[in-house]
Amino acid sequence: MLIFKIKRFNELSIQELYQILQLRSEVFVVEQNCVYQDIDGKDEKALHVLGYNEEGLVAYSRLFAPGLYFENASIGRVIVKEVFRDKKFGHDLMKISIETIKQIFDTRFITISAQQYLKKFYESHGFVQTSEMYLEDDIPHIEMKRID
Repeated sequence: MLIFKIKRFNELSIQELYQILQLRSEVFVVEQNCVYQDIDGKDEKALHVLGYNEEGLVAYSRLFAPGLYFENASIGRVIVKEVFRDKKFGHDLMKISIETIKQIFDTRFITISAQQYLKKFYESHGFVQTSEMYLEDDIPHIEMKRID
């Protein structure tokens, strides 16, 4: 079971920010063997969803209001630490991310840039593919949208 915290950038402690950046680097840079600029200047505009268990920060996403990343609200940097993926924490993370967007941004319309291999995962949360495959940092992605 995860305990979630939702914070704006200026509410994050230095330790929380360090844990977020460490997890994102562990998954997106090291595990996926992809050298890219993770610190992209968008964190200051995002809501941060942090999922904790007894091991510490194990799940994370960032949320954007409509118009900041896409025309619709959006969810990005969706991560679950590799050793916990069999626990289905990604589903818990997506549920709370979607609900937070509904509550905070008062919208049902969400757009994501999804890694193509996760298409079925996002479809299980109501997203549908709305673009052809494109490369982002040399990784196949697709745009997906959700209308609740």
